Amino acid sequence: MSTRKLILTALICGLVIVLAGGVKLFQVASDPKQVEVLTLGTAAKLGDMTVSVQGVEQTEQATFVTVTLIGVDGADATEGWRLLSGGAVRAPITVDGVENPCTVTTATQATTCVVVFEPSDGSVTVAYVRAGTQSRWSR
Repeated sequence: MSTRKLILTALICGLVIVLAGGVKLFQVASDPKQVEVLTLGTAAKLGDMTVSVQGVEQTEQATFVTVTLIGVDGADATEGWRLLSGGAVRAPITVDGVENPCTVTTATQATTCVVVFEPSDGSVTVAYVRAGTQSRWSR
């Protein structure tokens, strides 16, 4: 094969790759994404854990989120929780003196406890991530 044929073949292959990439980009850009935001008290199953947010209390000291979890023995009950507020994602914090703090979960009995976050203003969204999926709650 001559050099000209090889160069022409390479150019054709490059154009096909660029065209395929453009088609894929168009598919991704036009794909509708729907994020379901649950109301307080609604349960969601994420992997092997069933969780729900029962309430959110915002004070000057902290934001207290009451949650219910069931599904796994001995899992850290605060792991996976996030608070979305003011354009920032916040992880749980440890505060002394909290009534009914989250510790561990059980597989047979629902655990209702309080996850504590830094103080936040305005509306908040509580998210829980487990097994590669996420659920969100907002009031």
